[in-house]
Amino acid sequence: MVLDLLLIGLAITLEPVPVTAFILLLSADRGVRKGLAFVLAWLACLVLVLAMVIAVTGGKPPEAESTPSTAVLAVKIALGVGLIAYGEHRRRRPARPHKPPAWTARLNHLSLWTASGLAVLVQPWGLVAAGCATVVDADMSEASTYLVLSGFCLLASASLLAMQIHATFWPVTAQERLGRIRTWMEDHQEQTIVALALLVGLWLVGKSIAELVG
Repeated sequence: MVLDLLLIGLAITLEPVPVTAFILLLSADRGVRKGLAFVLAWLACLVLVLAMVIAVTGGKPPEAESTPSTAVLAVKIALGVGLIAYGEHRRRRPARPHKPPAWTARLNHLSLWTASGLAVLVQPWGLVAAGCATVVDADMSEASTYLVLSGFCLLASASLLAMQIHATFWPVTAQERLGRIRTWMEDHQEQTIVALALLVGLWLVGKSIAELVG
């Protein structure tokens, strides 16, 4: 479970769409406050969906080779196939000129609540779902499990937290550096999305099939 969450957490934190959206938000009026609202909503959303999974499982992993454990592996395979299909779709579609989303024109007028809602909207839900399917195997009777889940949430938010801290304490240099990151993300957005989707998808499918036949 730890390796799976590490891979998925890295994929979430490197997703170009939320990173680019967050950089644009930080550049708006009252950007630091809006960024903080975004980060808090992002973290709260991750914690909430993981808590819901744990509530359903009762904090106990399904027994090996049982019907529930087989069902979980089937869900992981389905999610993996979905990510592979999505990545392949993005890879095959014709290149399009990059255009900023329509909402970027209203960044200066966004409220803190809207900034919070944006965090929920741009989360990579396919990857989050993969994380939730992995957390089904969490044993909450082990103290280390709490550390692993906390680490996953922090890792999945690491890029946002780093940018928020930078913009808060070093606003002048942050604008220049975040601008360069945004430019790189926009130039490599499709390649990054495809690579992350295929990597996580292939990992989920391969490992789940190995556990089914093992």
